[in-house]
Amino acid sequence: MFALIVGGSGSGKSEYAENLAVSWGAKEHLPLYYVATMEPWGEEGRRRILRHQKLREGKGFETIECYRNLEELKLPSRGVVLLECLSNLAANEMFAEDGAGEGTLPAVVQGVRALRDRCCHLAAVTNDIFCDGAAYDETTEQYRRCLGEINAELSKEADQVTEVVCGILLHQKEAVNEPVVEQL
Repeated sequence: MFALIVGGSGSGKSEYAENLAVSWGAKEHLPLYYVATMEPWGEEGRRRILRHQKLREGKGFETIECYRNLEELKLPSRGVVLLECLSNLAANEMFAEDGAGEGTLPAVVQGVRALRDRCCHLAAVTNDIFCDGAAYDETTEQYRRCLGEINAELSKEADQVTEVVCGILLHQKEAVNEPVVEQL
């Protein structure tokens, strides 16, 4: 099962993705892996990472940090993976000196595909950064376009696509014969 979870900042998408992953793991007695893509830059970044770590506390996740080159990531065993998040992964690939640069779109999509093939279930979190109507510089627009293409490509391949808006789950695509976790 591959679920793509989309939402704006503070929407509840991470909490929903965690609940979904935990439910899959409990149902099939599988290990839980949290693939963290946010590099700890600055105080604000470290605070966000700590906040997410506290949210996951006691849920049984083993954290694996992977900032770039997701395709090469090795998991300890097959299990449930929560990938948090595609937005950070895309930025890392696009802007880091050792990232994919102009090849960000295929690097991220192929990385997610490879990860999906190595696990039993994958919940991938991504951000909706497209509704604010603001005009940005060319570099930021290039990033936004790339993330939009990543989200569109992966939503076609996902079994389930859920948008989280103000804590409300909007199931855009549901897997056949799979129960949908409804709690936040």
